Amino acid sequence: MGCAVLQSETSREQFVAAMRAVACSVSVVTTDGRAGRHGATVSAFASVSADPSTVLVCLRADSRVARMVSENQQFCLNVLGQSARHLAERFAGRDDGEMNDRFAGIDFVQTPAGQPAREGATAFCCTIDQAVPSGSHLVIIGKVSSIHEQKIDPLTYMQGGFYRVIPQSTMETP
Repeated sequence: MGCAVLQSETSREQFVAAMRAVACSVSVVTTDGRAGRHGATVSAFASVSADPSTVLVCLRADSRVARMVSENQQFCLNVLGQSARHLAERFAGRDDGEMNDRFAGIDFVQTPAGQPAREGATAFCCTIDQAVPSGSHLVIIGKVSSIHEQKIDPLTYMQGGFYRVIPQSTMETP
């Protein structure tokens, strides 16, 4: 088998084009506290550790949600199901010109820590353990204080659009 030669340096355009080909779950990060309530759609999040239960989310450093999460010192990462495309679009700011409150008319429950968790989403409620600046973003590492698990098929995002996860048959061979 041959191996392609990779370039030692990449341009921003090459990086963005390659990352667009990576499918990822779509989530809404929410926060509420002394800085106020806010939420935004994110696709850059991951599990960090099971001991202790820890996740990370990447937020644009100069964004309102990054500022509010940092000030509130807690957040809830809501992994959206396939039927929640409208929520992904709303919390990405699509309707901001027509409405001031992204939460208006949407069912959220308050977690024991006071964070908004979306009904029908798998929610990881966290307190901030670390916030690490990296390039244009802030990598926020959160210790999970509670989980509100839903058995949902996740909404995914790739190549600028939303997708469904379709399981491959166990009988198929590569």
